[in-house]
Amino acid sequence: MSPVRSAWQWGVSALAASIVACLATPVAAQTAQPSDEGFLNFFRKTEIAGTADVYFHYNFNEPETGSKTPLRNFDFDHNQFSFALAEIALIKAPTDDDRVGFRLDLDYGPVTDWVHSADPAGPEVVKHFQQAYISYLAPVGRGLSLDIGKFVTQHGAEVIEAKDNWNYSRSLLFAWAIPYYHMGFRLGYSPNDVVTLGASVNNGWNNTTDNNSQKTYGFQAVVKPTAAVSIVQNYMVGPEQTDNTDDWRHLADTTVTYTVTPQFSLMGNYDYGRDASSGRTVSWQGIGIYAKAQATPFFALIPRYEYYNDEDGFTTGTAQNVQEFTLTAEVRHSQGLIMRLEYRRDWSDVDFFTKRGRPRDNQNTFSVGFVYAFSTRQ
Repeated sequence: MSPVRSAWQWGVSALAASIVACLATPVAAQTAQPSDEGFLNFFRKTEIAGTADVYFHYNFNEPETGSKTPLRNFDFDHNQFSFALAEIALIKAPTDDDRVGFRLDLDYGPVTDWVHSADPAGPEVVKHFQQAYISYLAPVGRGLSLDIGKFVTQHGAEVIEAKDNWNYSRSLLFAWAIPYYHMGFRLGYSPNDVVTLGASVNNGWNNTTDNNSQKTYGFQAVVKPTAAVSIVQNYMVGPEQTDNTDDWRHLADTTVTYTVTPQFSLMGNYDYGRDASSGRTVSWQGIGIYAKAQATPFFALIPRYEYYNDEDGFTTGTAQNVQEFTLTAEVRHSQGLIMRLEYRRDWSDVDFFTKRGRPRDNQNTFSVGFVYAFSTRQ
C-alpha cells in the first residue's frame, strides 16, 4: 500500500472517530463549559456579604412590652426578643483591570422600615434596597471613582449595620443629626495616599424621589496624616422641605479616629446642622466621644458619651439638651458571631421621658445584641 493512500485512510478514520465522539456527547455537555465559566467568573469577581441582627432590650422606665424606647431608632422594642435586620449584599468593586462594578444591598426587617419611613416615594417602593448603584473607575490619574444610584450617607461615625459599629445602640447623632441615605451621583479621587476627596449631587436627605426642584450637594475630604490618625470632614447643603427651594439645609460633620495602640482606640464625632422652619432659623448640634479597649482578640469594652443640643426641637420634637452614656461589652467569635451587652443612660434638661405615666428627665436601658456577619472575601 502506498504511503499516500495509508495517510489518507488514517486521516479519514480519525475524522470519522471525531464525528462519532461529538455525536455521542450530549448537547448540554458540549455547551456547559462556556456557560458555567461565565457563571463562575461572575462570582469570582463578586463578593457576597451579609448580616443577621437580633436583640433583647429592657427599659427600666417600664413602658408596656413592645413599646418604643424614646430617642432610640433601631433597638427600641422594650422587654422582648426582637428581630432587627437581615441583609445580603453583592459587591463588585471596579479595578484597573475591570473598570465597571456595582453594589446591591438587600435588607429586610424593622431597621429598614424605620430608615425609609419618610421617603417621598413611599417606603414599600425602596425599603428593601439599602444600596443599589453602578460604579466606574475612570483612568484618570490614580483612578477617579464614579457611582450612580442609591447609597448610604457619607456622614457620621456610625452606620446602619450593627456589625460595623463600636456600640450596639446607635448614637444620638446618628439617629437625629444626619441623614441615612441618598439617591444621586458621587465621585471620589485620591491624589496621594494621604488625602481622598469626594463630591456628590443628590435628590436630598432620605429621598429616592425628590420633594422639590433643587438638588442637594455634598463634599468630603478624608485625611490620613499618619497610619494611626484619620480625619473625615463632610459638608452637605440643599433645600430639603417639600416644594420649597428657598430654605437650604446645611450640615457639617467631622469624625476623627486615633489608634493609640493596637489595643486602644479613640474616636470623636461632631455635627452642626441649620435649616429654616415657619420663617425662622433652626439649628442642632452635638458631639460624641468613643473609646475602645481591646483587652483580648475576642473581648472589648467600649464606652461612649454624647451631648446633643436640639435647642429648637427641630429633630427630636422637643427643645432640649440631651446627653447619653453607653458602656458596651463585646464578645467576638472567630466565625463571625458578635455578642454585645450594653448599659445606656439618657438624660435631658426637660421631662422628655415617662415612667409609669409620670414625666421624668432620664431613662436607663439594658440590651443584648446578637449579630452574625459573613463575607466570601474573608
